[in-house]
Amino acid sequence: MQKISSDVGNLSKMLSNVKTTGILGEIQLGAIIDEILSPEQYLKNVVTNKAGREPVEFAVKLPGGDEGEVLLPIDSKFPYTIYTDMQTSYETNDFDGYEIKKKQLISTIKSMAKDIKDKYINPPTTTNFAVMFLPVEGLYAEVVKMGLVEELRNKYSITVAGPTTMAALLNSLQMGFQTLAIQKKSNEVWSILGAVKTEFSKFGGIIENIQKKLNGASNDLDQLIGVRTRAIDRSLRSVTITGDTSKLLDTDEE
Repeated sequence: MQKISSDVGNLSKMLSNVKTTGILGEIQLGAIIDEILSPEQYLKNVVTNKAGREPVEFAVKLPGGDEGEVLLPIDSKFPYTIYTDMQTSYETNDFDGYEIKKKQLISTIKSMAKDIKDKYINPPTTTNFAVMFLPVEGLYAEVVKMGLVEELRNKYSITVAGPTTMAALLNSLQMGFQTLAIQKKSNEVWSILGAVKTEFSKFGGIIENIQKKLNGASNDLDQLIGVRTRAIDRSLRSVTITGDTSKLLDTDEE
């Protein structure tokens, strides 16, 4: 138990480090993006605002813009210490401490949203909004419960997402990408069908000409076999066959 307690204490100390929690949030966000999107559909650690020169953790490529694409910035934030202190205060019935930590968490989330807005949102290079990823569902639920979602969207142009919400958002974008790809392919299909239609009309004309020629040849053959053969037969009926005709026709009977 002492060993386990020591390990838990070390883990808590590690997670209390802002840089460490930031790395963990980025790793989790990267795993979700990598699971849903293909590598060519997003960028990692890309500078979206040349004035700030600070790279955003991830940016999803969306169709649009002068260069054919616009970037959607996504950055992870994880105020671990404030969140856990608030949870601890609630669990120990320290409601005064809970309210203090709650106000501190609200202030921190707003500050993080403003930070993302100032550093990474840069139309027309990017979309006019960005996504703040919170790597813990409980933290995301607290932000929703505090009523911060609408305020962050309206005031800072920031959409908040937990792990599940982030996956749903990326799946929606992926479906949009697939629809766009289908539309592009459908245009190609229509072009091909148009070319086939043109060639088929030419092919139909050729077939029609050949059919006319075949019908003409068939009529000539019918006339030769039918009408002309009967005329020849009528003429030959009046001829009396005498003697050996085989020599006249040069036939060889064996």
